[in-house]
Amino acid sequence: MSTSRYDQPSTAGPLAGQHAAVLSIDVTPVADELRPTPGPIAILPTPNALFVDAVTAGGGVVAAISAETRAIVWLTSVNADDLAVHLQANPQVQWVQLPWAGVDAFAELLKIQDRPHLLWTSAKGAYAQPVAEHALMLILALMRRIPERVRATSWAPSTGESFYSRSVVIIGAGGIAVELLRLFEPFGVTTTVVRRSTAPLAGAARTVATESLDEVLPGADVVIVAAAMTGDTRHLIGAKQLALMKPSAFLINIARGGLVDTDALTEALASGQIAGAGIDVSDPEPLPDGHPLWSEPNIIITPHSADTPEMTAPLLAARLQQNVEAFLGSGGFVGVVDPQAGY
Repeated sequence: MSTSRYDQPSTAGPLAGQHAAVLSIDVTPVADELRPTPGPIAILPTPNALFVDAVTAGGGVVAAISAETRAIVWLTSVNADDLAVHLQANPQVQWVQLPWAGVDAFAELLKIQDRPHLLWTSAKGAYAQPVAEHALMLILALMRRIPERVRATSWAPSTGESFYSRSVVIIGAGGIAVELLRLFEPFGVTTTVVRRSTAPLAGAARTVATESLDEVLPGADVVIVAAAMTGDTRHLIGAKQLALMKPSAFLINIARGGLVDTDALTEALASGQIAGAGIDVSDPEPLPDGHPLWSEPNIIITPHSADTPEMTAPLLAARLQQNVEAFLGSGGFVGVVDPQAGY
């Protein structure tokens, strides 16, 4: 979920195997007529030893991009135009692996390059555990008034609330939501999941469609934004939604900054409309020095660090190996992207 790059030398480090992917849907093989043709795999912009090893472990062959290339592993989200150039010059490529769970940085390219024999996969679900852990940390820190205490220079009367038996709304039903529901089990919270459909999500007390978001916000003690960023979800949380939340409620955003209207959030915090917020993402991002949010006493801002490169590199390597095996055999690709939907 970050914009840091994997095209520099690195290793998985001592934390390899610390986390595992969390998927919200079962993996099914792609249709035979849509299966990519196996062949050499190019790792771009620059091969990285960890991911070269992952391709090799999956049975694949890494080679410089050429007329023989059948797949591209793209390791950065800051040079989507360069990827477009490679795809334009190499129409024989039939599979592209993207590095992040969210693919909003590639939204236009996905639509332009949407063709029957080009399969896109992302890291969706791969980073769910570290991101969900970060969200839980933000919740507990805010409810226990840690922002106030880390700024304090003297003893004060005790303050704080417990997360036990609270009401939570999670916006989004992907791997992060699945992992959050697992982490919340010991706390006995009641969770409502907001998603595109009303299909139940195991572990949630209730599942509602996005159109019902405004109906469930007034009862929430904590609202967690964990949805995909698309044209339809920009500013999903705006002034209206913040006004519907309880003055004692907390907002957590560990998805994309654009899902929340920054100006509306700033005003809601300044006026006491909500009790606090924890954000790992912002709009704009990075959040500029001097922005009013930095001065709010009831917010925790982390620099898109819910899933650090040290955490995500081994997870992406595992996803890559799995998808290379699918590329060469089973067809059971994980994280298949719908180019038109943008996730």
